[in-house]
Amino acid sequence: MMKIYGPIVDDQTRCKHYATEKDIIAIKFNCCGKYYPCYKCHNECESHAISVWKKEEFNELAIICGVCKTEHPIYLYLDTGKCMNCNATFNEGCKKHYHLYFEYEGSC
Repeated sequence: MMKIYGPIVDDQTRCKHYATEKDIIAIKFNCCGKYYPCYKCHNECESHAISVWKKEEFNELAIICGVCKTEHPIYLYLDTGKCMNCNATFNEGCKKHYHLYFEYEGSC
C-alpha cells in the first residue's frame, strides 16, 4: 500500500484540513511523488513549491481512494467523481482546488 503523508486523522485519508464524509482521497504530488490528502498538508510538510500535473500526464496513477485504497489515473478522477472500484463518492468541492494540482481549465 502507498504511504500517505501529512496530518491524517483517519484510515480513509481525511486530514486536519478536510475531514467531511466525502474527503476520502489522497493525491500524489507531481513535485515530490508523495501522496498527501490536500495541498495544505503538502505545504506543511514540504519546503518546495507544488508543481501541477500537465494534461499529457493525466494517465498517471495519482489518486488513491481512501476507502478501498485503489489508485486512479488523474483523468478518471477528474471525469467521474467516484471510485472506479468501490463506488465511494469523492468530494465535489475539491474541484475548487484542481488548479493547485492539475493543469485544469474547468469551472470552479
